[in-house]
Amino acid sequence: MLTTIATASYTMSAAAYFFLAVLLLTRWRGRLHGIILPVACLFSALWAATLAYQANQPPSLSLLTDIVEILRNAGWTAFLIVLLGPYRQVESSSIISRIRPAIAVIVVLYLACLAVALYAHGDFNLSSHQTIDFNNSIAGSVAMAIVGMILVEQLYRNTPIKQRWGIKFACLGIGGIFVYDFYLYSDALLLKHVNPEIWTARGIVNALVVPLIAVSAARNPQWSLGITVSRRILFYSVALFGAAAYLLAMAAAGYYLRFFGGSWGTVMQVTFLFGAVVLLLLVMFSGTLRSWLRVFISKHFFSYNYDYREEWLHFTRTLSRGEHALGERVIQALAQLVESPGGGLWISRESGDCEPVAHWNMPMAGGLEPINSSFCKFLEQKEWVIELQEYATNPEKYLAITLPQWLQAIPKARLVVPLIQHRKLLGFVVLAEPRSSVKLNWEVSDLLKVAGNQAASYLAQHEAANALLVARQFESFNRMSTFVVHDLKNLVSQLSLLLSNAEKHKKNPEFQKDMLETVYLSVQKMKRLLEKLSSGDSSEKAAPLFIAGLLQEAAKSKSTTEPKPILEILDSSVAVYANSSRLERVIGHLIQNAIEATPRDGEVRVRLRREKGFAIVEIKDTGHGMSEEFIREKLFKPFETTKSAGMGIGVFESKEYVSELGGELEVVSSESGGTIFRVILPLHQNDRAAEVIT
Repeated sequence: MLTTIATASYTMSAAAYFFLAVLLLTRWRGRLHGIILPVACLFSALWAATLAYQANQPPSLSLLTDIVEILRNAGWTAFLIVLLGPYRQVESSSIISRIRPAIAVIVVLYLACLAVALYAHGDFNLSSHQTIDFNNSIAGSVAMAIVGMILVEQLYRNTPIKQRWGIKFACLGIGGIFVYDFYLYSDALLLKHVNPEIWTARGIVNALVVPLIAVSAARNPQWSLGITVSRRILFYSVALFGAAAYLLAMAAAGYYLRFFGGSWGTVMQVTFLFGAVVLLLLVMFSGTLRSWLRVFISKHFFSYNYDYREEWLHFTRTLSRGEHALGERVIQALAQLVESPGGGLWISRESGDCEPVAHWNMPMAGGLEPINSSFCKFLEQKEWVIELQEYATNPEKYLAITLPQWLQAIPKARLVVPLIQHRKLLGFVVLAEPRSSVKLNWEVSDLLKVAGNQAASYLAQHEAANALLVARQFESFNRMSTFVVHDLKNLVSQLSLLLSNAEKHKKNPEFQKDMLETVYLSVQKMKRLLEKLSSGDSSEKAAPLFIAGLLQEAAKSKSTTEPKPILEILDSSVAVYANSSRLERVIGHLIQNAIEATPRDGEVRVRLRREKGFAIVEIKDTGHGMSEEFIREKLFKPFETTKSAGMGIGVFESKEYVSELGGELEVVSSESGGTIFRVILPLHQNDRAAEVIT
């Protein structure tokens, strides 16, 4: 019977010390002095586990139990020495001067105890359970207990009275360990054997002092260690440990059912185990349980509720991923900080109301909240997170603001998080009741406030991007409309010239034929322009194009005006890669400008030639020309013109398209000396290859 009790006693002690060591190593709220305290706890856990394993043997010491006990005592002794030694800040250095010689004596004592243990057993077989003469090692155990009691007494005596509050429980606990050892081994030294009852109770006594040591560790935040364990690792470790303990318990229950169930035993066992596994799976996939476990670990194992690095990375990833719309991602990012299962988003609009724009696992509320209401003004001015349950019990804390009716009608609404951008309320998020109990303390409130500001910047950027997209669409439409209007203006000018010559040449059959053809071409061009304007498609596909035919059409369309353009094609096989309509508009505009700048008795000449892999279209006139200053500063700028009815975008459009094709638009002009425009375009690849072969 004592064997079973001893196993349970020392197992309890091993579990208690191991648990304390884990708490310390995970930067629990009770911290530690360097690495010594958790090492002492681990040695104590190892010592207790070894004695629990050997509990079926008589109360005696083997080589293994001797070594683990020496390690345990050495760990607690080292911890006491560190607290007494140079690492402890005291007003006088007398303690340090007295303790340094004693450290050497203590080290010699422990080495002697280790040597006696090795000599007494006569071998190094750590698994040996041979009984030895206690007289060879019992004195060393008594000496180690006496040294421990002296160190505890010195620590308490030399600690200032104001600081004893922090170490008194540690002194009681560690002193209790050594006092009990002194009592046990003194009794064994006198009676020549270990008392089984005292030996069995030793494990429970050691387990009882663990809370005392933990309390002192909690009262001394300066006992800190820079070791931390990831919350995620701890979460999965606790979950795995809990699942293992559950399965062991269910296996034991299943064995009991099989043993006492008679003929139904096996059936009951299999059915019970299947149900237990199904229940475990349901629990493991429960979002509520996972949420509760995370909150429990953060609350009881760590100084702060959040691992801010992990939370911020997760928050940023949630906002950045494109699986859902941004509004829904904002709700999810804020909800995950407090384990909330859903929420809704309200955004302020130009109409002066905050309107619902997104929801996640929550019915879409239909309420509009004026931006100048007391509710919105409170969120903007205070930037507080409103806890609706707290508001129901203590509305004075929130300046007794009036909650909107639509907000009170939302089922399980718990938190209202303001979204502040440049000290202005961009909107707010309403979060549902968290899966686990989350207290809205300063840490949670500050985190939600900062996260809300970050989410507001994302939303503001998204709104600005949408506004910019709309503005660009209008800009593109306006730009296209400008060019279309310019082309229509050219057609109107051409038709006006045609009408001005109609009175003089209306009886001329050739003129009538040219007039009808010109009117037909103008109508077709206007139809194409209107179709492009109505469809909003400004893209025009390019294709290989023989430029000679295009020049002939352009010159023919201007033949009804004076002076008529003269066309010179030196190479009719020249091909370029361009859109025929746009290139025709470019050439036609340059010819029209040359005609308008040249008197009726002047000359406009259009020439096409090939030169070094380029097609060169040259439009030369004998008009009034342009100054160098005008060419340099105004010619290629939009909306700059010298014409009374001009728009100033023809040359700009021409240069833009020629550059788009990889070519150049050159101009040479002088006042009263005429102008030469050169459109230089790269040859089409096949034409260029033929030129190289030639």
